[in-house]
Amino acid sequence: MPETSGSTGRTPETHVIDFRAAEQLLNARDPRGAVKLLDGVIGAHPENTAARLLRARAFFAAAQLRPAELEFTIVLEREPDNAYAHFALARTYERQGRPDQAKRHFRLAAALDPNPQYLKAARFEE
Repeated sequence: MPETSGSTGRTPETHVIDFRAAEQLLNARDPRGAVKLLDGVIGAHPENTAARLLRARAFFAAAQLRPAELEFTIVLEREPDNAYAHFALARTYERQGRPDQAKRHFRLAAALDPNPQYLKAARFEE
């Protein structure tokens, strides 16, 4: 009998499948569908930072900014050197009308990774 996670009867393999399907849904512009799949993955594996980052991106794409902020923050607590998560959290703050917090995270992203997009957003010349 295969090992299952929790009472859902889902196996670790099905969580991987759900994660990959959520990536495809997000790429196909169905962020809400991606969130639904990722809820189960994260419920079974709350420590999975990749799943949390993908769910944060899906929340952001669905304009669910508070849940996106929470997920990006969790990712950064676990991976403080994740430049993409800093950049995405900054975009989230920007969309929420919180420019000072956005600027801080844009600059952290650019300091961690000299990606031209991050550098432009950081506006170091200001």
